[in-house]
Amino acid sequence: MSKKTFLNEIKVKTYNLIFYLKIMGSQYAVRAPFGRRGCSGSLPGSSGPPLLSASASPSADPLLVSGFPDPAKHLPFWSLKDDIMAKFRRRTCFILSLFILFIFSLMMGLKMLRPNKAAFGDPFGLELLPEIRQQTHLTKGFDSQESDKISSKTNIKNLKTEEITVKASVASEAHPEQLPPLNYYLHVFYYSWYGNPQFDGKYIHWDHPVLSHWDPRITKKYPKGKHNPPDDIGSRFYPELGSYSSRDPSVIETHMKQMYSASIGVLALSWYPPDLNDENGEPTDNLVPTILDKAHKYNLKVTFHIEPYKNRDDKNMYKNVKYIIDKYGNHPAFYRYKTKNGNALPMFYIYDSYITASQKWANLLTSSGSQSIRNSPYDALFIALLVDKKHRYGILRGGFDGIYTYFATNGFTYGSSYENWAKIKYFCDQFDLMFIPSVGPGYIDTSIRPWNSHNTRNRINGKYYETALSAALQAHPSIISITSFNEWHEGTQIERAVPKRTGNIVYLDYRPHKPSLYLELTRKWSEKYRKERAIYAIGHQELSRQPVS
Repeated sequence: MSKKTFLNEIKVKTYNLIFYLKIMGSQYAVRAPFGRRGCSGSLPGSSGPPLLSASASPSADPLLVSGFPDPAKHLPFWSLKDDIMAKFRRRTCFILSLFILFIFSLMMGLKMLRPNKAAFGDPFGLELLPEIRQQTHLTKGFDSQESDKISSKTNIKNLKTEEITVKASVASEAHPEQLPPLNYYLHVFYYSWYGNPQFDGKYIHWDHPVLSHWDPRITKKYPKGKHNPPDDIGSRFYPELGSYSSRDPSVIETHMKQMYSASIGVLALSWYPPDLNDENGEPTDNLVPTILDKAHKYNLKVTFHIEPYKNRDDKNMYKNVKYIIDKYGNHPAFYRYKTKNGNALPMFYIYDSYITASQKWANLLTSSGSQSIRNSPYDALFIALLVDKKHRYGILRGGFDGIYTYFATNGFTYGSSYENWAKIKYFCDQFDLMFIPSVGPGYIDTSIRPWNSHNTRNRINGKYYETALSAALQAHPSIISITSFNEWHEGTQIERAVPKRTGNIVYLDYRPHKPSLYLELTRKWSEKYRKERAIYAIGHQELSRQPVS
């Protein structure tokens, strides 16, 4: 059969089917809707040429149908009562109408599941999925976990160009008049140890080395070396500001503006004594005046997070606390906390306090100690880091005023486990200590500790952060601390981050949300905490403990 003949056959059968369906909808055969042609000759009361056959010209009238039996033979079927056919037609129309209504409702429902003005523009259901985008290995190659490999491949599909850095629109930031007041009971840990060639003559901290595991057998599985900024930095995320310098005044101001937009009242500045620094950085004490000035511009306060500098003990701690208060204590941005008896005292977080014997701390922090700072012009509130449960009584013996937990890894330590916060708060209430739980948006440090992936905590598009904040509020804490604003190495930052791919490195980001996601979540929970604290503080008779603003 030729192609042309085959097409003619298809046309004929199609026309026959159309004509048949039309006849079925008629009341009588002689009143066929086409009303012009008969079947196998002429229907009674009509005349015309015979119907189209398969061999007829394809240009013939398509309403002529061949092969259909003489309707006169089927008149008993076509003469069914009007009401039966009417019911059939009504039922068909009703079912069709229901189907159309269902499709229309389904389409409208799907559209409403993602409103155009949604707070963060998240597609329906996506917030329930774990974060799957992971940064690929260093150029030298890391033995990463299988989940990291899968995530990297997923993120590469979303990045089409060789190098992409997306910056959020300034218009997305909240206007000052739309922001709630700053919450001075909400603190965030801040790091000023970053540097780049423009301001520091070299990259600092962005080129962080890959750290060795304490087990040499595990260390052998991973390469050594340092990261190579600006494209390869010691972080799984990439900052919106790029590999910036903490000495850049515009960077400091941008950071203060971001904290202000998040309704954070106090930044806890990572601090080393003059001429001292961490093993990968440079001295940063000379940055404190600029940080204080920029903080004051946005009504922020600055407290100090004293790092475990070399040979830290009771004697040099007294000297360093005196140095901080003498040099910075009169600045309007210097943070003081009003105690129950009405004294406005500075506050110092003491990182890794447990590595110093409690007796040495008692020399400094008890009224009978040999280096006592109590009831002197340099008296302050000293907050110890709680890691292990057994550290609680060492903190008491050392004379500390409170406890904080720092780590943003739920389950990593006794102190950082949400399930223990109620018990820690009860312990603090028994001994008149401040309880300051630390919350964070997630944790991933495999860019500098590739062997530590088991401690990664996925952000789950903000759900991990909100769970931590909710747990902290339930403990009715004196203060809530956030780990961190910009600790990029451990992936705990709430600072704005952007998608970026360079070479074989694909960085994590906050998509499908905006780069400001964690600042916006912080603002939401800051306001919630401010309102709830005002209520439960009365019950705990802590209303008199208010920060000086």
